Amino acid sequence: MKNYLPKQYKKDNTFIIKHNYLSDQFRDFNIILKKFRKIIKNNDFTLGEEVDIFENNIKKLLNQKYVVAVGSGTDALMLSLKCLGVKEGDEVITTPYTFYATIGAIVTIGAKPIFVDIDDDYNIDPEKIEEKITKKTKAILPVHWSGRVCEMNQILKISKKYKIPIVEDSCHGILAKYNKKFAGSFGDFGCFSLHPLKNLNVWGDGGFVVIKKKKHFEQMMLLRNHGLVGRNKNLIFGYNSRLDTLQACVANHLLKKIKFLTKMRIKNALKFDNGLKKFKNIILKKREYNLNEVFHLYEFRLKNSKLRNNLIKHLKNNKIDAKIHYPVPMHLQPASKIYKYKNGDFPKAEQIANTTISLPVHEFVKDKDINYILKKIKSFFNEG
Repeated sequence: MKNYLPKQYKKDNTFIIKHNYLSDQFRDFNIILKKFRKIIKNNDFTLGEEVDIFENNIKKLLNQKYVVAVGSGTDALMLSLKCLGVKEGDEVITTPYTFYATIGAIVTIGAKPIFVDIDDDYNIDPEKIEEKITKKTKAILPVHWSGRVCEMNQILKISKKYKIPIVEDSCHGILAKYNKKFAGSFGDFGCFSLHPLKNLNVWGDGGFVVIKKKKHFEQMMLLRNHGLVGRNKNLIFGYNSRLDTLQACVANHLLKKIKFLTKMRIKNALKFDNGLKKFKNIILKKREYNLNEVFHLYEFRLKNSKLRNNLIKHLKNNKIDAKIHYPVPMHLQPASKIYKYKNGDFPKAEQIANTTISLPVHEFVKDKDINYILKKIKSFFNEG
């Protein structure tokens, strides 16, 4: 088994319009390298000053009291569940339509993922949550897919009714809003990723957690750093999940641009909406007035999988990096065989996975690129 990523990067670079935009985004990398020199000179590599600055910057950005920077978005989820005392044999309700990390975080601590089908917005269907609650249910873990916040009012009512805490997977959702409130600020924990292709990103792995209660904040501070207080006092046996100081430096640099980056993604997404709504074989999400979507991904559906696959092939042949996020729902992954799910168990998730396309929507996608993509989509339907 080899690292597949270098080959993937080379393949992606053959496209004219790409999902990967990092060379453009970090064209000013010398500014960051200059800050690196100071970190190196001061030997400030682990939980350094830039990490403190980053946590404070996020507090201000999201108007939150407690923020803890950790090693990845996956760790953010896993450590949040640990703070809630979720353990082996417990159950966590979540969606089958998500990235592997969401489920991996649940399983890593010994708990069982209990899947609930999604709705047309690609997010967990709150109407189907209550029927999955048992005495073993210890958390609800909604995923704000592609930067569209779940129907949190309904989920919060269920949480309150059954006294089940919420851990939000907000890894796609920095600056996303629902009823003017930020993603990650509804539940007991809001978990964010800083992976290189997230809206707010770094040069490796990283993440952070927004936390509601002081006791959970104090627990998280211990869990991310071996359970240490100072250097020589170990209160609990924790983990090594510290945001690297160098990565925090990169994140702080990009935070200055995050509002502009978000504005451009929204602008591009709405242009795609306007151009695609004329095609009868394309199904767009309904844009809700109370949501501020941030479009980590821009996705739409085709009427069937054959049409979807043929359109992707057509776009790729025209040097457009069309992708599928994610082609196989989590309940049908090989790793989920132990739970004995089968085709048809979550029909909406399966339908969307089989018919969805993602297009590049980041700030370096220009009007001419959008027009080119729309032109090629039009030619596909005319030729078909």
